[in-house]
Amino acid sequence: MNHSLSKRLVAEAFGTGLLAVSAVGSAAMAGAMTDVPALVVLCVAISCGAALYVLLELLGPISGGHLNPAVSLAMLLQGQIPRKEAAAYVSMQTIGGVLGVVFVHVTFGLPLLSVGVHVRTGFPVWIAEAASTFGLIFTIFLGLRFRPNSVSAFVGFYVLSVTLVASSSFANPATTIARAFTDSLAGIRPVDVLAFVVSQCLGSLLAVEFARWLTAASVVTSEPR
Repeated sequence: MNHSLSKRLVAEAFGTGLLAVSAVGSAAMAGAMTDVPALVVLCVAISCGAALYVLLELLGPISGGHLNPAVSLAMLLQGQIPRKEAAAYVSMQTIGGVLGVVFVHVTFGLPLLSVGVHVRTGFPVWIAEAASTFGLIFTIFLGLRFRPNSVSAFVGFYVLSVTLVASSSFANPATTIARAFTDSLAGIRPVDVLAFVVSQCLGSLLAVEFARWLTAASVVTSEPR
């Protein structure tokens, strides 16, 4: 079933907003209940992985379930979505992410928006962001090619895993920008956002090229004897 662009954009904004709610809300809830960092990370990982599975299953048939500008960029590079639609997707994903943060703040009795204060910068963090995004896009592309009915589960489990093992794994420019508007544990300083987004886009680009090369049909040539 083909859905109108307006419905697809609403689905992308809504889904990305709920993804931001999952990340920021779980961090806020876990932070209020425990001082153990490992438990906070575990709560965020489980929440994000489960939310992604559900959102992709329900919204994927409507909008494609990008919910992430890095995914929209990858689809644009693959010719799966026109440039103007990709730009519209990214805009609505970002708006949805910020609205998700606002919703979390309302439910926790916090100011609607606040400035992120957590320092997230440096070469190791940027490499981790690029690698996390690379893995996400690679998982999506090979999943769509070989196991299309399992992509939602693949992505959910990937996010669960990478959140637990990587030093940084936002892997989503829209939620990265949104998290600059919260001073909760999930937040990020606004000054650190640009480097994160660049790293994420680089990871997406590299994943597209690697997946394209890895799955390309080999050309068999015969040498004259």
